[in-house]
Amino acid sequence: MKLLVTGGAGFIGSAVVRRAIADGHEVVNLDALTYAACLANLASVADDPCYSFVKADIRDRAALDAALARHRPDAIMHLAAESHVDRSIDGPASFIETNVLGTFHLLEAARAYWQAEGQPEGFRFHHVSTDEVFGSLGAEGQFTEATPYDPRSPYSASKASSDHLVRAWHETYGLPVVMTNCSNNYGPFHFPEKLVPVVILNALEGRPIPVYGRGENVRDWLYVEDHADALLAVIRRGAPGRSYNIGGENEACNIDLVRMICALLDEARPAPSPREELITFVADRPGHDLRYAIDPSRIATELGWRPSVTLEEGLRRTVAWFLDNEPWWQALRDRAGLGQRLGLSA
Repeated sequence: MKLLVTGGAGFIGSAVVRRAIADGHEVVNLDALTYAACLANLASVADDPCYSFVKADIRDRAALDAALARHRPDAIMHLAAESHVDRSIDGPASFIETNVLGTFHLLEAARAYWQAEGQPEGFRFHHVSTDEVFGSLGAEGQFTEATPYDPRSPYSASKASSDHLVRAWHETYGLPVVMTNCSNNYGPFHFPEKLVPVVILNALEGRPIPVYGRGENVRDWLYVEDHADALLAVIRRGAPGRSYNIGGENEACNIDLVRMICALLDEARPAPSPREELITFVADRPGHDLRYAIDPSRIATELGWRPSVTLEEGLRRTVAWFLDNEPWWQALRDRAGLGQRLGLSA
């Protein structure tokens, strides 16, 4: 297929681009190159004849129309989004503008393109979302595709809004959409404002490792390359109008995850004292959801996908990648907000 991927220079988007090209697809990466984007994520495919790049913002309808008319993709994979909860607390406007209005403009551009092409049966608009739209779980249970929406942060509310738009465009206009809601991703090229890379880099440099509250919040961790495989399975075989939850089947509370990373670093690059001693509990995030957990049985049953990487193995690979790729993360150190505690304005 020829895929147009929005946000393909981001963490998950670049994993999708790399995997899609490895699988023989042609990929057009449409990205505005905002603060968390990094074209270095795509160095391994930048010269591949199956890869092309369009610098454009999903809020720019004219640019979207031009890109679709020029490249004529078989499917759109929509990953472009503002995604950091703490940043959404401090500045919710950009999340509404990109995640809600940007998705609206992309849906309208996709609908016009699909209709102009004669409504090809194989066309798909794949909207990539998050499990955070479902709110917070207690000690038991998992999110399914039928779980009612209950977003708790500006970020999750903006993604919930975009999910509803995508469903409405399918029901009202017949646009052939598929949707996915994933659990927390981690792995190579993870932008260093999220938990896993923050822990790795702070521990590596002997700086305090901040852990919100008491570190009791639980997440289901999904290795990013497993996620990319799942997304491509959905774009190839997912049923129009269907949504699929993608989870790693790797639940862990934050404090245990942090300790695992510290132990892996101690093993790979020993320090004078255990890095676990750097853990520092800090004021919790406002409205911090207690637990997320995904039931991935639909995608397993219908599409035959299951995660292949355990949390221990995925963290080992991730730590090794950060140790081997210091020039990549050093080059990002001056990006806005990195190294600062965000999300306390509430």
